[in-house]
Amino acid sequence: MPINPDAVGSKGQPTKHSWGSKDAILYALGVGAGAVDPLTELAFTTENTSDVDQQVLPTMAVVLAVGGAGAFGSIGTFNPAMLVHGEQAITLHGPIPVQGEVETVGEITAIWDKGKGAVIEVTSTSTDTATGNPLFSSVMSAFIRGEGDFGGERGPSGPKNVAPDREADHIVTYQTRPDQALIYRLSGDRNPLHSDPAFAAFGGFDRPILHGLCSYGFTGRALLHTLCGSDPARFGGMEARFSSPVLPGEPLTVKMWETGDGEAIFQTAGGDGRTVIDAGRLTFTS
Repeated sequence: MPINPDAVGSKGQPTKHSWGSKDAILYALGVGAGAVDPLTELAFTTENTSDVDQQVLPTMAVVLAVGGAGAFGSIGTFNPAMLVHGEQAITLHGPIPVQGEVETVGEITAIWDKGKGAVIEVTSTSTDTATGNPLFSSVMSAFIRGEGDFGGERGPSGPKNVAPDREADHIVTYQTRPDQALIYRLSGDRNPLHSDPAFAAFGGFDRPILHGLCSYGFTGRALLHTLCGSDPARFGGMEARFSSPVLPGEPLTVKMWETGDGEAIFQTAGGDGRTVIDAGRLTFTS
């Protein structure tokens, strides 16, 4: 069946997901932590140093909120190879604990007809099962190529989180590894687009590409260390749009503009200068 626009409001079944110290470390390594300055990121990459307590990168919320994707079951059938991640936002209600469990419920909150494809927006809330309090929330949109023209509304368009017309206040470059996608996939996203050359070719790519959420995690690290003093408790929320695929081994350069008390706009560029993450906005505690 084609995309069903009446699926807006549909919710997936509550899904529980637990994690521990090893999972937090593996995620941190998957988004490049420790590669540039191992001492600065010891709190995220080890559990047994006497100097610092282990902490969790805020962007790990995107892999812990796995249950939210269950809401996709109500939108109809589609070719998964034609789905690309469009936008991703997270809101943290406090630091993510080193070990814990959340129950996540995802809801289809919008379906837009873009002509050449359909945009599906899913909003998820993840609740700490130990306390009953929301730990983080997530809003993601997916663009499904070839599933448009079903007679629906086009939805919002136009510029969003536009960078100021001046030099960036901060610029940070991180180098990704040639095997970065193979490390990141161990945190849960086993999509063969990021590991199988034949599947990647079917999707129109010369070789496997990096997970968009891996680039998102690299960007989040730069924002955390530059604007939040490396303190996850100061990291409030992050939203951005994926604008170009990244190949493992490319450098990623994050430009940041501080635009007000506790707010910054950011962009991430690939090795050739093209924008790979755009319309970025961070909220944080100054």
